[in-house]
Amino acid sequence: MGNTIHDHSRWGAGDQQGAANLLTPERRLAALALVKEGRIHDLSQVIETGAPRYEHVQSPYVIHAGPAWRDGIRTRRANGATNDAGSNLERVGMTMHVGTHIDALGHFTKGDAMYNGFSAEDSVRDWGLVNLGIEHAPPMIARGVCLDVSRLDGGDFLESGRALSAADLEQTARAGGVTLEPGDVVCLYTGWGRFYMADNPRYLDGEPGIDAEAARWLTGQDVCAIGADNMAVEVLPCTEMEISMPVHQHTLVEAGVYLIENLRLDEIVAAGLSTFCMILLPVKFKGATGCPIRPIALV
Repeated sequence: MGNTIHDHSRWGAGDQQGAANLLTPERRLAALALVKEGRIHDLSQVIETGAPRYEHVQSPYVIHAGPAWRDGIRTRRANGATNDAGSNLERVGMTMHVGTHIDALGHFTKGDAMYNGFSAEDSVRDWGLVNLGIEHAPPMIARGVCLDVSRLDGGDFLESGRALSAADLEQTARAGGVTLEPGDVVCLYTGWGRFYMADNPRYLDGEPGIDAEAARWLTGQDVCAIGADNMAVEVLPCTEMEISMPVHQHTLVEAGVYLIENLRLDEIVAAGLSTFCMILLPVKFKGATGCPIRPIALV
């Protein structure tokens, strides 16, 4: 079952993949066997100027494109080219935690402790992570499970600060006829994603999400990753005001389970999908604490 900060030997000393080790060839084949129609549901938000972010810690998405095609044409003409071919280039700046993204296991610490006994003092540098960067997260082909918790309180979505308990998740899974399996990627639909780019101040001012008990229940089911249609997966503000981001500490540091944030789940919920083949490919930005992803549900 789920790792703890005191048990670092499950996948061996030095392991930097965490719960992604659960994605065996057999489990990948089982996930792919869920595909019957060849249809794709895109689970990612567009990364664009103005995308919601926590301004005190996250830099904005900024894109600058110069007139590269003109410069290219002049250069090629000077070299004797006659076909008038141009090109367009840009420069992008952003935090890795804007838009739909996955957190690397090195994104959080518990004091000096990081996943699998790595030390923050030894691992965190100005230029990035020495250990547990997102480049260690493998391509993920897994069974995706969508738990629609949005109507638990009788409305179309849960309100900011609504903590999802283990009992809430168990009830939702049971009602949907779903039993979690090792290696699953669990996607929580709270309905909060309706405010992404539609009302960013509201989207950022707290959110419904799982509490620490629910996180421990999920990691105890041996899931590979937990995602949600909100900024942080966990409930904000935290139910215990003196504790900051306990779900991140438990999942990333103690359990080696990945977090996926800002998912777009409306489409699969509307389609009535509770299980599906999920494919997501983390980009290997060396030393990064996470990266943008474009996860898909392939059905």
